[in-house]
Amino acid sequence: MHAKAIVADDHPLFRSAMKQAIQGVLGNDILESASYQQTIDLLKQHSDVELIFLDLNMPGNDGLTGLTMIRSHFPDVLVAIVSGDESPSMIRKAMDFGACGYIPKSTPLPVIADAVRQLLEGEQWLPNELVDQVQKIEDSQEQAFAGKLAQLTPHQLKVLQLMADGLLNKQIAYELGVSESTIKQHVSAVLHKLGFNNRTQAGVLFKQMLQIE
Repeated sequence: MHAKAIVADDHPLFRSAMKQAIQGVLGNDILESASYQQTIDLLKQHSDVELIFLDLNMPGNDGLTGLTMIRSHFPDVLVAIVSGDESPSMIRKAMDFGACGYIPKSTPLPVIADAVRQLLEGEQWLPNELVDQVQKIEDSQEQAFAGKLAQLTPHQLKVLQLMADGLLNKQIAYELGVSESTIKQHVSAVLHKLGFNNRTQAGVLFKQMLQIE
């Protein structure tokens, strides 16, 4: 069951503990990153990465934006969220936006190893004691938005993120190194797919839906 993975967390001690927990399952081909940008750089350099353990609060990871970006740009990579936040609502939200599993940082190391086996077999993984609470949470607006977000291309999702950050079309074009007319086309497509007439509304809802309490 050996597979290449990334442990993405800004705490060296936790990365070390995670590696210890998963090496018996995955082997020694485990990469480490301490920021969201380092994680993206590793994904670009190692096209054979199969699984990421992503800390929600690492530098550069704005709420669930990092999760959605990785799922969009690297759709074949499984992303398991690792977090100190064990609230069922947070877990539900992460799963709705594309996480394959959610591992609280309090999870015992042997249980993490079992979780990894399950994830690599194509199953989702949640802590047993929280499964019922998570499944009871229904947020139809959140789930509907997650479904629409999944329809965006990687470029469209990036444009939406920059729109949500308040950038104008000209600024987004400069940031992405493309023409302003290309950005206008992306913006139109984003608004159409999300069902909005207004870019401000789209940006506000994007921020609101992907924030973590």
